[in-house]
Amino acid sequence: MNKEKAGYREGVVSIVVNIGLFALKIWAGIISHSIALTADAWHSLSDTISSVVVILAARLSTKKPDKEHPFGHGRWELIASILIGFILGVIAYDILLESIRKLDNHESADFGWIAITITVISILVNEGLAQYAFYLGRKTDNMAVKADGWHHRTDAISSVVVLAGIFLGGYFWWIDSVLGILIAVMLFYVVYDIIMKAANKLLGEKPDPVLLKKIESLIASMGEGDLNPHHYHLHNYISHKEITFHIKLDQKMGIMEGHAIATRIENLLHEHMGLYATIHIEPNEVNHRFD
Repeated sequence: MNKEKAGYREGVVSIVVNIGLFALKIWAGIISHSIALTADAWHSLSDTISSVVVILAARLSTKKPDKEHPFGHGRWELIASILIGFILGVIAYDILLESIRKLDNHESADFGWIAITITVISILVNEGLAQYAFYLGRKTDNMAVKADGWHHRTDAISSVVVLAGIFLGGYFWWIDSVLGILIAVMLFYVVYDIIMKAANKLLGEKPDPVLLKKIESLIASMGEGDLNPHHYHLHNYISHKEITFHIKLDQKMGIMEGHAIATRIENLLHEHMGLYATIHIEPNEVNHRFD
């Protein structure tokens, strides 16, 4: 399964399921006058919004490279992740304000068995959606699908918190408002995590040591001696990864021979790791000023 199909499949399943959950939870929230359960309902609807974003990102990210975007459109996945984070942030802010208002007005919720049943269903369904999204995300390395998985997971966790509040509601009038605040705080943390991960990839990350070790192992397998690969730069376009680095060769070696070695390395890295490499050659006796 490729990234586009994973994004479509996860997105469609999420939309259908979460529309149903939203309808059930908003009904239960209205009946019980619970800000926490109502917040949980809007969280489910926000899953639907984010899933639409995932579907659009899956379509846009698989567009072929063009003159304006020679490295493809894979970073639409990162943009989608940031947009999902923004949606979550807006919802968290609204929940926080409403929870504080209810707390200030000494408003309590009137929970019943309907609220308990729907909340339990929500926990099970959303954790199932999260596991499905994580599975597809791992299988296809689709960041937007993984972000949507965390969205489902936070919805399940917030429903667990609501369930705890339902059982404690008879003892503490303020429990519903406090739980609403806790849900908002959880959402803000997830927003930070999703946006920072996507932003770091957009800004450019230091290459993973495991990745560099594999590159150096492949180069060593060529039997050309110690080429001392160094000064790595990784340019991650999600569906297209470019890496540049330096190698050292004997200064007496001819241009054609050096070119042949560099080309062999480039082909090797593309064949085994899917990387597009650009290699700068330096004489053994010369140190580059960036080394």
